[in-house]
Amino acid sequence: MHHSMLDQALTRLEDAAQHLHLDSDVLEKLKYPRETTKTRLLIRMDDGSRKSFMAWRCRYDDTRGPTKGGIRFHPDSTMDEVETLAFWMTFKCAVMNLPYGGGKGAVQVDPHTLSKAELERLSRAYMQAFSQIIGPDRDIPAPDVYTNSMIMGWMADEYASIVGRVSPAVITGKPIALGGSLGRDDATARGGFYLVRHLEQELGLKPGATVAIQGFGNAGSFMARLMAGVGYKIVAVSDSRGAIHAPDGLDVAALVAAKAKGPVTAMANGSTIHAIDPDTIVGVECDVLVPAALEDLIHEGNADTVKASVVVELANGPITPEADAILASKGVVVLPDILANAGGVTVSYFEWVQNRQGYYWTLDEIHTRLKAIMETEGRAIWVLAKDRGITVRQAAYVHALGRLAEAIEAHGTQQFFAS
Repeated sequence: MHHSMLDQALTRLEDAAQHLHLDSDVLEKLKYPRETTKTRLLIRMDDGSRKSFMAWRCRYDDTRGPTKGGIRFHPDSTMDEVETLAFWMTFKCAVMNLPYGGGKGAVQVDPHTLSKAELERLSRAYMQAFSQIIGPDRDIPAPDVYTNSMIMGWMADEYASIVGRVSPAVITGKPIALGGSLGRDDATARGGFYLVRHLEQELGLKPGATVAIQGFGNAGSFMARLMAGVGYKIVAVSDSRGAIHAPDGLDVAALVAAKAKGPVTAMANGSTIHAIDPDTIVGVECDVLVPAALEDLIHEGNADTVKASVVVELANGPITPEADAILASKGVVVLPDILANAGGVTVSYFEWVQNRQGYYWTLDEIHTRLKAIMETEGRAIWVLAKDRGITVRQAAYVHALGRLAEAIEAHGTQQFFAS
């Protein structure tokens, strides 16, 4: 039988439910997205022709607050993927105890084929199409794969013109000048970094340990800088065009500079830094493996090759359930996406709070608050995993599901039968 991506993700929910005494209503409510809206965006191209693009917005569950989640522009986006990512966001926000439900959006487009003007028209068309669904108290988007602060700025501007007032809290990841927050750029990596540092002793790690990073976009490059900054050794890095391996460690500043000009493989010199097949980065000799790109990097076929003792999921869903079981049997500790990469949505939450109060925090305040939340939730999940004899991922889902169940039950039964 063909399993959708959402079906696969729901196995994590059903698994977590076995560790809690739940009302059957809870699973019934969380097994399906609350609403998914699909539309075609018709935009004028620079040559005068009109072209249409499929677009979606899913609000998976809003029991704990307005839905929150990114918008990705990707040629392979599907409704199934959008719903799965929205399901993950529901749990990620509950893990971090943010007053949000989960949402997600996408446009099926390769943004590299659009001019800047076409990209702006597409971004504004998205906001026009979904302006009834999106709102600062209803559904709050953010950047995701192939979207950025510039696109968020256009969308915030479009929303303001639709509702007739400046409304910065409608979207996060905006440019600073339009109400963006300090600290948003490296938030995903920084959250994962604070988590690793907090659990170093338990994980058997210390500075000097080796790190391999798969994916060198925003999350991957900031993670390399942060880890190297406290003395970890970055020994392998890959991007969409190739990979490099340097057993003695890479100069991260030089790497970041090289990546700004082209692929990471430009760093290869044949002596201390070798180009390797990007598929082999999973099995590179290292202590910490950091998947920081797309889904399903580690699967049944390659999980056995993992040599790291710790995997930090900065990407969403980089390990399949089959691979999870293999890694667990090998004693590899996985710090799961809904915890390890939740720094991004946490700083998005800070941005929304600052927009609503019209008062902005210093970078130091952002970092202090992010660190406190990562450590509190990370510690609670770690203790839960040890107490129950379950994996850190299972513990993260149990932790989140407990909060969701409490909120669902607190709302009473009426919400299930309201007309």
